Amino acid sequence: MQRRIFIAGAAGVTAVGATLATPGAGAKPQHQWKMVTTWPKNFPGLGTGANKLAAIIGEMSGGRIEVKVFGAGELVPAFEVFDAVSRGTAEMGHGSAYYWKGKSEAAQFFSTVPFGLTAQEMNGWMYYGGGLELWRELYAEFGLVPAPAGNTGVQMGGWFNKEINAVADLKGLKMRIPGLGGEVLKRAGGTPVNLPGGELFTSLQSGAIDATEWVGPYNDLAFGLYKAAKYYYYPGWHEPGTVLEAMINKQAFDGLPKDLQAIVLNACKVVNQDMLAEYTARNPAALQTLLNEHAVELRKYPGDVLDTLRALADEVVAEIAEQDAFSRKTFASYQKFLKQAKVWSAISELTYLQARDQA
Repeated sequence: MQRRIFIAGAAGVTAVGATLATPGAGAKPQHQWKMVTTWPKNFPGLGTGANKLAAIIGEMSGGRIEVKVFGAGELVPAFEVFDAVSRGTAEMGHGSAYYWKGKSEAAQFFSTVPFGLTAQEMNGWMYYGGGLELWRELYAEFGLVPAPAGNTGVQMGGWFNKEINAVADLKGLKMRIPGLGGEVLKRAGGTPVNLPGGELFTSLQSGAIDATEWVGPYNDLAFGLYKAAKYYYYPGWHEPGTVLEAMINKQAFDGLPKDLQAIVLNACKVVNQDMLAEYTARNPAALQTLLNEHAVELRKYPGDVLDTLRALADEVVAEIAEQDAFSRKTFASYQKFLKQAKVWSAISELTYLQARDQA
């Protein structure tokens, strides 16, 4: 009899515990957040990555946090996301840090650097090389908490309506290319233009720009860029591993209990890994579609063009590093990690891929 009473009591405790741990169906969220993004609503990979982040936060929090996602232009324009989250118009944002170089030139180090770290290496620097601590220090000035929340991997070089056979072909070229890559193009004689994704196709088709880079086959196919340009160049020297960011209003973040803070930050980690896996899976199939069904002409940048761009990139990055004390500190951390990463990648992944692809 006593054994039966103990078992019944234990079952009752388990049932009560389960009830307490899981909010009831239709329970009102304790925190209702808005997330504004720099991407078109539901755009594959980037926009859907923001959607996934919101969904995961809701699931992991047991419904205690509800995040409503707004695409570019729905609540604020694409390039006003930073300010909107900083002032508390929205509790979260999703974009990439190179869009905010007007706030701080050093912000670009936390997005992507021409001829710099790959996605895998960026994750290493962020999580274990001091990059994330520096990023948080920079954004604290604006009342923001940043976190990696996606990565596209190595991007493509861009879409052009003429072949690039020499550095001279870049002179006078009006190209949509943001961040440090845009400054490198400018020094090569081109004219960089910063446009949100939703304006790329019409701008390229109308001749408002001569060329554009976006992401890679998966996203470029979705935008239909093959209808507006003939040549598709690689490699993406300007964006070797672009970090997508979640920025969180610090006051809203501090208002969460510790367990929900951990849930938000770990949801960002989940999406950071998931997005890179998605691009790794989707890009190869999309490239075949572009080549086989849409007759896109794939072109590799000539070696002398890449050599010139690399030299110019070194100049640009070095000059930004001298802007202020924080930029110097960030550049020193980034360069130290990059130097070590180059040695390791040369004898690991690079050598392996060369051996594999010779088969």
